[in-house]
Formats: sequence, structure tokens, C-alpha cells
Amino acid sequence: MIEPVKDLLLILGRIITILPLLLIITLFMGKRAIGELPIFDFLVILTLGAVVGADIADPNIKHLPTAVAIIAIGILQKVVAKWKISNRKIGRLLTFEPTVVVQNGKFLDKNLKKIRYSIDNILQMLREKGIFDINEVETAMIEPNGALSVLKKPQKNSVTLEDMNITKTTSAISFPVIVEGTIYSNILRDFNLNDAWIEQQLSHKGNIDINNVFFASINRNLELHVSLKDEKNINIPQIKH
Repeated sequence: MIEPVKDLLLILGRIITILPLLLIITLFMGKRAIGELPIFDFLVILTLGAVVGADIADPNIKHLPTAVAIIAIGILQKVVAKWKISNRKIGRLLTFEPTVVVQNGKFLDKNLKKIRYSIDNILQMLREKGIFDINEVETAMIEPNGALSVLKKPQKNSVTLEDMNITKTTSAISFPVIVEGTIYSNILRDFNLNDAWIEQQLSHKGNIDINNVFFASINRNLELHVSLKDEKNINIPQIKH
């Protein structure tokens, strides 16, 4: 009976001592480590979590080496962060480059597959930024921390209809009707349209084979916007750190 109580008290004592140390080290590492989480900082946080978790859960692990490990990890992160700032080559080795996933309103399927993001991932991230129609996007890129940065087309920016005291009757929202060659017939039915209408529209756009369509959406004005698989003649900006 005494031994389990001693183990519980030991665990409580470790929590009381190790968490303040972890807080101090996290504050020492700075906002980057907890705010942006680039790949190296992400690994540091995972390692700290593993070290602290093992120390708290297992009374047989010595407490002092755990504290030393936490301090050493914090110092290593600080040193590497300074290296990344002072030497761009080291910085590039320790993080990802931004990846453009939408250009001129077109999905770049190869880039999406390279970073293992789906169309649904990008559409959700665009909606979170208040963009419901991909045709409004000039450039969208996935940053090294996994966030989406968006540059809207000039005509979709700045001066709004509200600024000009003009009332817009419909919202700028589009709905996916083709995803990787598959037609979403249920969405078409909501617009009183059918698969034949889609085929007719693709024919008008240059006899596009539906199997070559990576993504297509329709707005309330019944305008079809199409992104092809392996889009050609798109000037993708070279964005580097």
C-alpha cells in the first residue's frame, strides 16, 4: 500500500517541478517555436513532449537527467534558430519551401500531389479565408508551416461594391461539380442541370475530355470554371525563402 502511494507522490512531485521548467524553456525558445512550427521546431516540441511524458509517467526514470535533457533541447533549438537566420542555406535545409497550389484560378495538381494535399483541403482553407470561389485567386501557396497564403486577383481586391454604394444581389460562391474526372450530379440537380450540360460546356471550352478535368466549379450565374490535370501555359511564380 505504501509503495503505490510513494509512486503517486513522486509523479505529482515531478509534475510540479518539470512543468515550470518546460514553461521556462518554451518561453526561452521564443514565439517561433509555438507559433509557426516549421519542421525543426515541430520535431523539438515532439521530443520535449516525449521526454516530459516519459519522466512523469515512469517513476523509474531518473528525474535530473530529464531536466538536463529539456534544457539541452531548448538550447539546441535556440542555436539552430540563430543558424537559420544567419545562414540561408542552413535555413533551407531545415524547412520546406513554399508550394504554389493555385495560380490564376487553376489548381496545380502536380504540386498538390507532391505535398499530399487534396482539393478538399485547399477549398476548406480558402473558405476559412473568406474565399468561396477559386476563380478569385491569383496565387495561393502552402507555406512551410502548412498554412495557406492567398493573393486575390486585382479586380477582386481593395475597392468593394460596398465602397461604391452598390448592392450586389448574389454572393461570390462556387460549387464543385467535377473532381478528378467525376461529375457531382447531385449538385447539378440543385441547379436544374444534368451531365449533358457539363459535356456541352466542356465542348464549348475546346472539346475538353472530362477525364482530363482535375476540378470544375459552377457559380450562381451558371458559369463553369475548369482546372485541367497538368495545366499548360501557366506561369508559376518562383517563391523562395
